[in-house]
Amino acid sequence: MPTRAGHCRPSRPAIKHVPIQSMKAVYALCLLVIVPVLASDFQVGVGRVCITPPLPFWLTGYAARTNPAASVRSELWAKALALQDASGGRALIVTTDVIGLPHEVSEAVAERARTQHGLKRSEILLSSSHTHAGPVIWPNLRVMFDFDAAEEARVIEYTRQLTDRLTAVVSAALADLAPAQLACARSSTDFAINRRQPTTQGVRIGQNGAGPVDHEVPVLRVTRPDGSLRAVLFGYACHNTTTGANFYQVAGDYAGHAQGQIEKAHPGATALFMILCGADQNPNPRGTYEHVERYGGLLADAVERALAGELRLVRPPIRSAWRLNQLDFAPHSREAFEQEAQSNDKFRRRRAHLMLEAYDLGRPVRQLAHPTQAIRLGSDWTLIGLGGEVVVDFAHRAKCEYPDEHLVVAGYCNDVSSYIVSRRVLGEGGYEPVDSMIYYGQPGPFTPDVEEQVFAGIHRVMRQVGAR
Repeated sequence: MPTRAGHCRPSRPAIKHVPIQSMKAVYALCLLVIVPVLASDFQVGVGRVCITPPLPFWLTGYAARTNPAASVRSELWAKALALQDASGGRALIVTTDVIGLPHEVSEAVAERARTQHGLKRSEILLSSSHTHAGPVIWPNLRVMFDFDAAEEARVIEYTRQLTDRLTAVVSAALADLAPAQLACARSSTDFAINRRQPTTQGVRIGQNGAGPVDHEVPVLRVTRPDGSLRAVLFGYACHNTTTGANFYQVAGDYAGHAQGQIEKAHPGATALFMILCGADQNPNPRGTYEHVERYGGLLADAVERALAGELRLVRPPIRSAWRLNQLDFAPHSREAFEQEAQSNDKFRRRRAHLMLEAYDLGRPVRQLAHPTQAIRLGSDWTLIGLGGEVVVDFAHRAKCEYPDEHLVVAGYCNDVSSYIVSRRVLGEGGYEPVDSMIYYGQPGPFTPDVEEQVFAGIHRVMRQVGAR
């Protein structure tokens, strides 16, 4: 008698009783075969290297500091997560416990990765945690410092060594590739507050409980074929400014503490942190190392909740895209900086001298090269990496424009050369769009088109990775 598929039904075989122990053995054998197949969707490698500076060493992020750090509260780390799929697609994410990598460092590391390992520029992303208790990275924020020749040489040498160590951690992760399974989830914690406080004198850094925030904690889990945790990549949108300018110890702030707590709870696993679009977000309240431990604990707890909950399996392929956008600065003149060079403010004078040097060379600074990157794993997880200190508006808009993507939007990627502000923040004025440009050695605020210029780059890389 034909079946519904049109095939002849075979004669019914005699029923044979299989011993229970034999069935268990077959089942166990099936698991041994099937689990590695599922896990081998990806090859994953992990690397780490200590990047704590030699002491004493100048810390960065606060212009008010008057002397270098003389002790270490917590070690600083660079960590790398290398991903590869069966068709040869690759992505490598490097996280660092520093204020921000300038393009001089990131591009040197990326070029070495290209020549040594064949990585395309789109396949390597370098992220900074933005700790304000980390070392000066030359020439990032150099307007803050007036080093003598010996101290400047020491900072430059540390930056050179950092470049070498980042190159080494890339190689270590690629040499460590082994079968793994990826899954993603989201959690939350709420110690971040919008810091742009409106006052009668304009917006100042403070607390704005009504301002936009992003309390999500995205988590990417990496497990071995036996199910044990190998690595976890997580993020949060908040400045690592829990301690203030009066803190003179090397430390990773709340992000460093969270990574350490997760690794202590999961021996043999590596925790990697990425700061998201937290340029206008601060921990609240803040000011002591007890706050660092508290917020690091809250963030680690959020990650643990995600790991213990329902996760979404992440599948290949790996796709990546990279673009350098040009963001326009508002018009400026040589005369304006000649006047600023006479200011009583030493930081304004230093910025003015940099701008006048550019005018003298016939290359006044009119635009900022802004890196935009996307890494997409199947249709399950997408990372947008934006250069600079990016305000939270960009994350909210990107999530609205790509509602079907499991999207993570990170700032502080590849080149931290200025604040990147939305049209709203630019219109409100204040530290992020205006005053911060002095310390970054930039000519001034962007044009009102800056948000659209950034999103033009986002749209392009997202199309290239096949995002919906």
